[in-house]
Amino acid sequence: MKNIASFLRLSFATAGLFLLAGGANLVQAQGPGSGGPEPDPQQPTAVPIDGGASLLLAAGVGFGLKKLRDQRRRR
Repeated sequence: MKNIASFLRLSFATAGLFLLAGGANLVQAQGPGSGGPEPDPQQPTAVPIDGGASLLLAAGVGFGLKKLRDQRRRR
């Protein structure tokens, strides 16, 4: 029984190795392409940081207040 199990383990490992080695020939990288449009140096990209930052700040304050309230209830 041990011989059959070791034979199957060896054959599956060998088959997996051949599948990986054969599949490596099919994988090809994509060409560099055009690189996309160039950004205009006179007009910087607008990023709305304020909206997300204020929401994160409000969520942090609310979470802190909840933790303080829970801590006071336990006493």
